[in-house]
This record gives sequence, structure tokens and C-alpha cells, in this order.
Amino acid sequence: MLLKELIVVIAISLPIFHFAKRVAPMFSAPKDFVRRRNIWLALTVAAFTLPNFWWFTLFAGPLLIWGSRTDSNPIAFYLSLMLVIPSVPVEIPTIVFNRLFMLDSYRLLSLCVLVPAARRLWKLQRSVGRLGKIDMLLLGYGLIQTVFFIRPDLSPHVSMEDSFTNILRRAFLFLLDAYVLYFVASRLCTSRRMIAEAMGAYCLSAALVAVTALFETTRHWLLYSDLTLRWAGEAASPFYTMRAELLRPQASTGGPLQLGYLLAVALGYWLYIRSIVNSRAFSIIVILLFCGALTVTLSRGPWVGAIVTVFTFAALGPRALPRLIKSISVAAIASIAVFISPLGARIMSVIPFIGTGGPSDTVTYRERLLSRSWELILQHPFFGDQFVLSKMTDLRQGQGIIDLVNTYAEVTLYYGVIGLAFFVSPIILAFLNAYTGARRTAHSNPDLSLLGASLAACIIGTLVMLVSCSFIGGYAQMFYILCGLGSSYRLLTTPFGSDRPLRSAFYKNDPNRVPSKP
Repeated sequence: MLLKELIVVIAISLPIFHFAKRVAPMFSAPKDFVRRRNIWLALTVAAFTLPNFWWFTLFAGPLLIWGSRTDSNPIAFYLSLMLVIPSVPVEIPTIVFNRLFMLDSYRLLSLCVLVPAARRLWKLQRSVGRLGKIDMLLLGYGLIQTVFFIRPDLSPHVSMEDSFTNILRRAFLFLLDAYVLYFVASRLCTSRRMIAEAMGAYCLSAALVAVTALFETTRHWLLYSDLTLRWAGEAASPFYTMRAELLRPQASTGGPLQLGYLLAVALGYWLYIRSIVNSRAFSIIVILLFCGALTVTLSRGPWVGAIVTVFTFAALGPRALPRLIKSISVAAIASIAVFISPLGARIMSVIPFIGTGGPSDTVTYRERLLSRSWELILQHPFFGDQFVLSKMTDLRQGQGIIDLVNTYAEVTLYYGVIGLAFFVSPIILAFLNAYTGARRTAHSNPDLSLLGASLAACIIGTLVMLVSCSFIGGYAQMFYILCGLGSSYRLLTTPFGSDRPLRSAFYKNDPNRVPSKP
């Protein structure tokens, strides 16, 4: 048992849930909030007290299935629990087969929450199965991933061949990890209230993570590190990463870079949610909380992504010019306040080409990676090179891995420019849906316009942040969710687009649901 860590995590979470209870009814059913809170607490207690991941799975699986069936918004339910524990991949034990696949918290949530929701949607109305442009592009990218087998980064003397079972495994995992997130989000969130509820649920989850991150930095104590070590073993033991003499927190996200990205997206969501929260003081506190936790991650990519998200939001929607000027002014004042604070010198030291504290090595590595990647991409420009990792051994780091910290370069190396086109096209279309909808409704429906501006800003911020990260963990989950929410938002801004009859049928047996606004 990890009783000390559990006590701290519960002590952090209870006050946040207490204050959130006053705000949550503005965009969700009170019984849904209470149920999500209780399940979050139950899963947290189980994670810290049960001996291994499989005992946790036996406890969590039935609870998640029950919660998703009784919740009026499975996407909001998913997002409220997305960050409850770290994603620690554990191999499923088998008898007949050599191996099945790795299971972690994200896949457990997909299997127990999203797959049943997708099955119910499919049964209720077959029209949800009609494939649109984004569906076709996503499935096209999944087909490319299925057909091409990327040789893993192994010893030169070790060879791994593809097989039919590996092909089936890759296809199944793409559907589970990617397409089901998009499918449920795009087909289920057919009202403004449902999208807002999903965003609000995620903001609450991010607030829990943000306070935990601030605690970890100030106390120099990673609360989830021993849990990760116990579930994954010594080989996956997390490092206490330092930068500018500060501990970079992780909370339950798996790393400071993932934490920074997830907080940046939460900030983008909150820019809309705060418009329906009646307390100005509460709204400002949440923004300061997200910005403070984002700052202590010392992750420069998410810093840039958060700034781009805020300015993009300000530039879209109603009263764009005054909002943009106000955002620039607030950002300038906040920057001055940060740099004259005790943390100012440390933050300055991690800014590339300005600071002198340590990150120059990572900047140099990224420059080498980009140059080497471009050389290899030119050799196989269309469909990539599935043996490319064996040609990049000169980029192996001290940890023994080749860290492809640029998602676009990684996808292009593996699958070529054709694969890259299939990868980025869905989220670009989702952005266009949000952008055009926000502009179209800027004068006729300011609230709906702000919702579109928030989604568009989060997508642009994500596209920027993918330049400096690998496509793992929370990055991938939120990428596909944003694709789905952008697709569903289009229904709200086109004539006769809202699919309220489907939603009514989906929840006809739920007495706790909150009727959506047209």
C-alpha cells in the first residue's frame, strides 16, 4: 500500500471537488457529477491499495461499465476519468498465443466506456455508421498503420518479422486507441450542452492534476512514481527530472511534457467554460491554476502551444479585435510578473538561445533530429521507410533510445508524405468546421461562436505542440477527441444539423439527463 501518497492525493482532491460542485450544475446533471466524483475517488483508492494492475482492472472494469451506462454523457465520463491514474502499459498474460497486446488505463477506459457506447449508438440508428470525410481519412491512416510494419528499435543482431496476427493486432488497436474516440465524440455530442459538459469534465480532471503538479514541485515528491514502479517493474521506473534546479512534475500524466500539453488544452477549454460560469473570481483562479502548473512543468513546447491557443481563441468569435488586444495586454502583464518573481531567472534559463541552464543539449538534439530526418525522408518520400530506426543509431540518447520528439517527422519517416497527409487531414477538417462555424455565428449566436473558437484554438495549439513531442499518451487521446468534437460542432452550425432525436433515443431510459439547448 502507498498510504502516504494516497492520503495526499485525497487531501488535494476533496477541496477541489467541493468547489467544483458549485459550478458543475451549470453544464451537467448534479447526479452525473456526484457519480463521476465517487468513481474517481474509488479508482484512486483502488490504484494505491491494490497490489498490481490486474487487481485494479478487476475492480475498475465493472465500475466503469456501470458508470458509463448510467451517465448521460459517456464522453464527459471518459474525460473526467482520463487522468485518474498514470498510463502504465502492462502485457496481457496469455496461454494459447505468444502475446495479445499491452493494456493501460486509456485502453481500459476505451474498452469499458467508449466501446459499449459505440455499440449502443450503432444499434439505435444505423445512420451513425455513415462515413464522412473525417471517418474516411482516419480509417485510411489506420489502414496505412496496419499494412506497414515498423521494425522496432532493437539490437542490429535481432530480427522481428511481421505476421498475420500482428496485422490483426495493429488494426484492432487502431480502432480501440483512435477511431472509437472519434466515433463516439462525433456521433454523441450533438448539442452545445453535451460538448460543454465534456469540456467542463475535462477541466475538472485537469484542475486535480494541476494542483497535484504544484504540490510535486514545491515538495519535490512525485506522488505517482511508486505506483508506476510497482505496476511496471524496475525497467519502467520513472525519473525525477530536474531542470533549472526545479523538479518537473508529472502528476498522473506520465511525464512533464504530457502534463504541459494536457494543461494547455484544458486552458483552451476553460476559455469557453468560464463564459457560462457565474463567478468571475472562480474563473480567474482556475486560469491562474492552469498557468501556474503549466509554468512549473518547464516544458517549452506546451508554453508556446498555450500562448497560441489563447491568442487564437481571442482572434476568433465575436468582438475579435478587442478580445485580442485584451489578451495581448494580459499576457504582457503576466509575463512581466513571472519574470520579476523568484522563478523568473530559472524560467529565463530554459528559454533556447537566451538561457544558459541545461536545455541547450535538448535543442541541439532536436536540430540534429530534424536534419537527419529530412535526409531519410528524401530517400523514401511517399510511403516512408519501415526500417528507418536502424538507420538512426547515431541519434541514440543516453537512455538508450532514439527519441523522435517531432510527431510530423516521426509519421513522415514511417509512412511518408502520404501517411502524413492522412494523419493531419482529419484534424485540419475539424479545425475548419470549428473555425467556419465560429465565424458564421459570431453575430447571430455569440455563445455558440465562443464554443467553436475554443475548439479551433485547442486544435491549433495541438498542431503547434506536436512539433516538439512524440505522439504518445494524452497527446494521442486528445488529438482524436478534438477531431470528434470538431466534427460534432459542425452539426450545430448548419441548418437542421442537430441530431437531437438520436440523443433522445440514446438516453430515453436515463431520468437524470439534462435536456440540451437547441
